Amino acid sequence: MGKWSYTKGLHDLGGGIYAYLQPDGSWGWSNAGLVVDGGASLLVDTLFDLELTKEMLAEMRKATGAAASIDILVNTHANGDHCYGNELVKGAEIIASRACAEEMGHSPAQMLAQLNLAAPGMGEVGTYFLKCFGKFNFEGIAPTPPTRTFEGSLSLKVGAKEVRLIEVGPAHTRGDILVHIPENGTVFAGDILFIGGTPIMWTGPVANWINACNVILEMDAETIIPGHGPITDKNGVSAVKGYFEHLQAEARRRYDAGMPAAEAARDIDLSSYRSWTDAERIVVNIDTLYREFSGDRSPANALDLFAAMADFAKSIDRG
Repeated sequence: MGKWSYTKGLHDLGGGIYAYLQPDGSWGWSNAGLVVDGGASLLVDTLFDLELTKEMLAEMRKATGAAASIDILVNTHANGDHCYGNELVKGAEIIASRACAEEMGHSPAQMLAQLNLAAPGMGEVGTYFLKCFGKFNFEGIAPTPPTRTFEGSLSLKVGAKEVRLIEVGPAHTRGDILVHIPENGTVFAGDILFIGGTPIMWTGPVANWINACNVILEMDAETIIPGHGPITDKNGVSAVKGYFEHLQAEARRRYDAGMPAAEAARDIDLSSYRSWTDAERIVVNIDTLYREFSGDRSPANALDLFAAMADFAKSIDRG
């Protein structure tokens, strides 16, 4: 969507809506947002570490004055790059889906801090892990969970402005939500949307992700802020939907033919999605799809999947 430049920092979208963008949108470089009306404010997500979140809040404070006292913080899902900075929004009511709140406790920042320390001794997977997460400081982050949860949908008021929270997970994670501001035709999509980058489906089912895209497409929204990547419109939503429809069909054919998941990930032609960054995430997406096809509800081994992504990325580099 050419109307908005993809540069780091705060972008005034008009009508009291702001997007905070972090190029290049790859691992950990997430987007956030701010809604301001009548002296009230709502923050959509914090960032991956305290320093990044402090920088964002300072820029918001300078531009609007609102970040000095955020009234409401909404976490779109439980991944740390959308909630590890929560402790810096003191006094705010923190809202998330119930599933998101439950999932937050399973991936504390200290776990990533320990993995960053251990990574140099972990061979190729450690090198890949540091490439993804080595630029972030996970030390000293205090877990700060939601103070209010909901299921299904929740309507809020920010000043006189209506903000609708719509649960669409499990998809990317267990508790994904959309943040819709109807008056402004704006949606903060969280990690339901990766624009210009390969989405990663940790949880599924894929039908929920495709349906989440349909929910956005049915909205009267012209400005759509993804969890990662540049601001987009409905064309960007359709591209993500098309990726998962393509992957679902291609994975199913290979699953039915008895092809192993790892082989399927390398065999599938990504066609028009080939230019997207982080192509190795297909490894996780196919693993999730195969688990769905087989009815396997056991948790995936994240370390094994990172090792598989590291190997896939290495093959692309040789390529």
